[in-house]
Amino acid sequence: MLAFVFVTLGSISVYGQDATTSEGEPAAPVEATSGGDATLGEALFKANCASCHKLYKKAVGPALFQVSQRHDREWLYSWIKNSTALIATGDAEAVAIYNEFNQSNMNAFPQLSNTDIDNIIAYTDTEKPTPTDDTAVGQAGAGDVSGGSSISNNIILGALAVVLLLLVVLLIVVNKTLKRFAEANGIQTEFEKEERTPIWKAFVQNQFLVLVTAIFLLLASAYFAYGALMSVGVDQGYAPVQPIHYSHRIHAGSNEIDCKYCHSSARESKHSGIPSLNVCMNCHKSIGEVADATYKEGIDEYGIDYNKEIQKLYAATGWDSDEQKFVGEESPVRWVRIHNLPDLAYFNHAQHVTAGKIACQTCHGPVEEMEVMYQYSPLTMGWCINCHRETNVDLQGNGYYEQIHKELSEARGGRQLTIADLGGLECGKCHY
Repeated sequence: MLAFVFVTLGSISVYGQDATTSEGEPAAPVEATSGGDATLGEALFKANCASCHKLYKKAVGPALFQVSQRHDREWLYSWIKNSTALIATGDAEAVAIYNEFNQSNMNAFPQLSNTDIDNIIAYTDTEKPTPTDDTAVGQAGAGDVSGGSSISNNIILGALAVVLLLLVVLLIVVNKTLKRFAEANGIQTEFEKEERTPIWKAFVQNQFLVLVTAIFLLLASAYFAYGALMSVGVDQGYAPVQPIHYSHRIHAGSNEIDCKYCHSSARESKHSGIPSLNVCMNCHKSIGEVADATYKEGIDEYGIDYNKEIQKLYAATGWDSDEQKFVGEESPVRWVRIHNLPDLAYFNHAQHVTAGKIACQTCHGPVEEMEVMYQYSPLTMGWCINCHRETNVDLQGNGYYEQIHKELSEARGGRQLTIADLGGLECGKCHY
């Protein structure tokens, strides 16, 4: 509940935590000694306290598990409703907490009644649920599934190989048996009665067939050679493994974080930019673990331990989650670039994102569904030109376009202008 004023995260949601505690533990309210309603208290805790506190682990503020056993109930009422006023009275406990946490003031919550506070305290008295075997089963299951699949595939391939070998042996035995039978009974086969022209010799002697085959092979070779040459430098589908796994599906999808929160330079710069780790830590100072359901989903479906990835982030930034401060030196993370245009091509994110109001998904695809980020579009010149030909320019409420291109629109018969009409097909726009 010590929601310090310098924390602006508000009631940020942990991945999929609607049915879990602030620690990502399954919610299992119990009857509290205070007589409050732990279920109602959980909702109040998440709305007012979760941005700074966890139940069983220190965060921006202290861990609140069994806080009622450390402080008097009436004292808690006064502290929660107006901690600053309580500190001003010289109360020893209040001053000690104030000094322990760097003299950072806590938000006042005068809107909370004593009953509300009782409900919150009842929730903080909730015993930490005993870890179930579900997670272990999920991990073992993930390994068993892949292992079982591998074993079953090997069995199938082995069986097919045995069947093929048996067929080959059977054909050899049948052939030898028939040959011996023919020799024993003086039977002469058709091939022995008359000498036939070999098929390859007949093919060579047919000049028309040779010509048609040669033309076909040349055309087929040219087709595949052209396709191979045109794919040089086209990395559509490229999905490299990153040093720290980042799930766009969870961040942009489940939590609906705006792309430009992390890639803020896309609004006003040529480059979209790779966010610094400090941007990640804006949230992950308070989010050190994911919910059990999300954790199990990561293990079972993607083979990713999200909690370990968060620990990689902490190690790279030097963050100590117990001390709630940076204690080590920051180490660089060498991200692998995914989208990479050739140096001869100029592309400006701000021109498209801010001026053109083009959604990120137009070029980058449904990133909110991608567990592993990959290059969605081919990013070829032809692809860009087609977009310029098909994309209309919004002239409404845009003084720049209204003033400069009014006559151009009239010259086009009043029809909607496209980027191509504004010079979007000129070579110098992208190659200057």
